[in-house]
Amino acid sequence: MNGALDDIGKSRTILEIQNKIDAGDAVVLTATEICAKIRAGEEIGFEDVDVVTTATRGIMSGTYAVLSFKVAEPDSFVKASKVLLNGVPAVVGPCPNERLGILDLIVLGTAHSEFDPNYGGGHLFREMVEGKTIKVDVTTSEGKQFSVETQLSEIPYAKLHATRHTFKNYRAFVNPGKESIKTIFHALPFEGEFKEMTFCGCGELNPIENDPRLETIGIGTRVLINGADGFVTGAGTRSAPDNPNLTGFADMHDMIPEYMGGFVTSAGPEIINTWAVPIPILHEGMMKNILKLDKEIPLKMVDLAGRIPLCEITYGDVWDNADLNIKYDPEKCINCMDCLVIEACPMGAVRRGETGAVHQPELCFNCGLCISRCRGEAFSANLGSVRCAVGGCFRDIKVTLRQSDRARAIIAAEELKEKILTGRFRLTEPVEKISWRE
Repeated sequence: MNGALDDIGKSRTILEIQNKIDAGDAVVLTATEICAKIRAGEEIGFEDVDVVTTATRGIMSGTYAVLSFKVAEPDSFVKASKVLLNGVPAVVGPCPNERLGILDLIVLGTAHSEFDPNYGGGHLFREMVEGKTIKVDVTTSEGKQFSVETQLSEIPYAKLHATRHTFKNYRAFVNPGKESIKTIFHALPFEGEFKEMTFCGCGELNPIENDPRLETIGIGTRVLINGADGFVTGAGTRSAPDNPNLTGFADMHDMIPEYMGGFVTSAGPEIINTWAVPIPILHEGMMKNILKLDKEIPLKMVDLAGRIPLCEITYGDVWDNADLNIKYDPEKCINCMDCLVIEACPMGAVRRGETGAVHQPELCFNCGLCISRCRGEAFSANLGSVRCAVGGCFRDIKVTLRQSDRARAIIAAEELKEKILTGRFRLTEPVEKISWRE
């Protein structure tokens, strides 16, 4: 299971905590609020907080959607053999729904459009949640082809499933070689010779960092996935006791588009998701991890090509003193004919306007790639750099891209807190603890 527990000291149950919430007596704080109090020198004890709301937002490849909807009248065709949604291929099944005119589909979050190399499942899911019309191209088992248009409101069954989300922590990546590498861990070919670094993970905000033994996160735990009520279903693929991750699902009809999206990497489109998870403080022993700051959470820097560990830094090295939001000053835009930011932005959050670039914050992931690409320095933020001993010498390596959006993760944790306090989100007792097969 999850190892021996420390001396738990004082304790309480999830039901007792929910009763305090219902009575208006509970103290609910976000992970950001608790960490701010610690940095200010305050002492936080077991009696000072009942629930901590945590969150993470980042690229989470292990995602798929299950959809079922009508595309034709009964007996119009026997069954579908191929289906594209906005050009993104779907797996037809598992039920063929023979002659009913209904499709059962599985769409991978990392599936790529057959027509647009920069469009994938993540883009499709966000557009569906935004209420946009999508095109459905069907090839039947008889070889006939037809197309229909639909919207999420016309799709009665649409569930988003996670197979590998919310890793306890992830990695920082560098390329020690001389040649650039195309990879999912960069939006551009990853430059070599330690010229840049990318990383993933929200550090002290991350749900499992706050509950690493999964004492409150279990099968059946209620969470928010992209803003919608969802549930944890177990441990994810590649999950291990020292670095667990989660599976879960939620209804797409209730999701918030700003928490989702496609992220174009140099190896093709990836998918973004956001989780917000409540951590009820059940005993004093849990406070050790609740009070942990970024500087106490390890982050391994690895060789991009072979995943060989090079050195160990902390999340404090990448998040302390960093700007979470990207700033754009349109007055500094020099209106380049070939805007490198528009070309490189993995979210398509920058477009050309009449007098220069237009930044769209609702699409922005705060990855920071625009800063190194903008000739006029119209985009700004302190992404920081990391000093690390590699190969017997110290190197200062610039962070050029972040694959986790801490700014919106903070918002997700705040929204979960507000929902808990107003009774719109109730804590649930896990049905079963999560365990791993060794």
